[in-house]
Amino acid sequence: MQNRDLDILKDLNILYLEDDINLLTHTKDILEDFVHHVHAVQSSKEAWEILKNEKIDVIISDILLENESGIDFLAEVKDANIQLPIILTTAHTDTQYFLDAIKLRVENYIVKPINIKELLESLHDILLPIIQKKEIIKNINVIKTISAVTDSIQVDVVKYIISNLDENDTLVASYSDIMNNISISKPTLIKLFKELNEKNILVKTAHKTYKFNAHALDGF
Repeated sequence: MQNRDLDILKDLNILYLEDDINLLTHTKDILEDFVHHVHAVQSSKEAWEILKNEKIDVIISDILLENESGIDFLAEVKDANIQLPIILTTAHTDTQYFLDAIKLRVENYIVKPINIKELLESLHDILLPIIQKKEIIKNINVIKTISAVTDSIQVDVVKYIISNLDENDTLVASYSDIMNNISISKPTLIKLFKELNEKNILVKTAHKTYKFNAHALDGF
């Protein structure tokens, strides 16, 4: 793990499906030292409830569960058009399991007993390109937004806006919050927000709350 920065896992939410309660608890306890949260369940029914109600970034699932198949569950996930990276775990090395995993286009296949180092490295390698893609999109949006704004003094504000968007592309900040971080006059700041709103780039949805609309940048 020396060449991998596991700090990138700190915001990761994992759905972990395993019917062996001892293994489930042990692995969950270790993973939560590195990730944000592990939703540990023993059945596909519980897993579906988590998928419906929680934000999940990665699914880890055993192949052979008690009275059901992890492969069948993951196939249903794919059929429901839920696009999440998948890591399969199994105590078996039968060729058919590998073929089923290939059909599902899973990201990795780990043979039990689970090697935590291998699991963490796999999570890192899955997450890294996703993070890099988000950073590229963020940088593109900064450039496009700056292109949409004519006053160069407002560039730092644009960078602040993009950097402080939540996962839903929402900014929660007051003019004072921004002015405490950036040396800009209130009239200039108000002018910028008005201009971004008129271009439908940053739309106010509630008090101190703004929705960033990346699609509005397509013409820039």
